[in-house]
Parts: sequence; structure tokens; C-alpha cells
Amino acid sequence: MSRIGRKPVDLPKGVDIVIKGSHITVKGPKGTLERTLPADIVVALEDNTVVVTRPSDEQRHRALHGLTRTLVANMVDGVANGFSKTLELQGVGYKAEPKPFGVNLVVGLSHQVPFKAPDGIKLIVETPTQLKVEGIDKELVGQVAAEIRNVRPPEPYKGKGIRYKGEQVRRKAGKTGAK
Repeated sequence: MSRIGRKPVDLPKGVDIVIKGSHITVKGPKGTLERTLPADIVVALEDNTVVVTRPSDEQRHRALHGLTRTLVANMVDGVANGFSKTLELQGVGYKAEPKPFGVNLVVGLSHQVPFKAPDGIKLIVETPTQLKVEGIDKELVGQVAAEIRNVRPPEPYKGKGIRYKGEQVRRKAGKTGAK
């Protein structure tokens, strides 16, 4: 049996959950999330916890069991606490400028790159070289952070570019001088 799928999801105070068939709605202090889960997997509310069960031991059901439990746990955690990812801009003149629509990225290109924040995502410029992506949907926060990083990924010779906070970039030696 799936070790992850077996664990029940505890509901913190202030979080309400509505289950209608395979559709689940989670409401909390930070907002509301909705998702349609796989139809084969059974999600039930028991004593202020969410329990996920599977109908059989088929490979497909075993795979969906842990996935479904993790999706529900991320929804509960998102509406209770929220998620965030921090990005660092490294390079001479690299910076992020806050704008009403999102953020302008100055990353060594011939032009500034405007990045519009999708609904439910907040882009916070902590310092000109640090950008924080916040939201209640873990999947969307990660996707937006990956799209911003993709504007100028870190290069291996000088390490310039946009990277996640704490990310280690593998460096190359480069050419040696002519003799």
C-alpha cells in the first residue's frame, strides 16, 4: 500500500472542505481552491481529516493513490499558509522593477522583459536582485517561478542569470590563454 496515500490529511482551523463525487473545494483564510480528482480514487471526510482510499491494487490505482493524497494536502496547506519561491538575479545591472501588472526584468538583453502575474499570484520585489513569487496554488507558484527563471537561466561560465534562492550552478573553467 502507498505510504503517502495511507496518511490522512489533517484540516487546520479555519479550513473547510466540500467533496462532491470527484470534485473537491477547499476554503481557507487565504482563499479558495477547486480541483477535479481522478474518478477511481475515493476521498472522504472523517473526523476533521481527509482520508484517501483506492479501489484495487492495480498499478494505475497505486500511482493515483499517493498523487491524490498529495494534491489534497497541498490544497489544504495552500489555503491555510500559502506557498512562495524566491528568485535571485545575478549579473552586472540585473534587476527586477515592480510594476502594476507584475514586474519588469532587466537581465542584460537589449530590452526590458515585462512579466505579467497571472491571477492568484503575487510578485514581490524584496530587493532589486531578489524576487518572491507568492500564491495559494503550489503548482501555479512553481510554474510562474520556472517561467521567470526561463527568461534568463544561469549560464555556466560567469553564473549570470536568474536562479532559485540557494540553487547551485555548475561552473565551467572556460578557455585557457594562447601560448
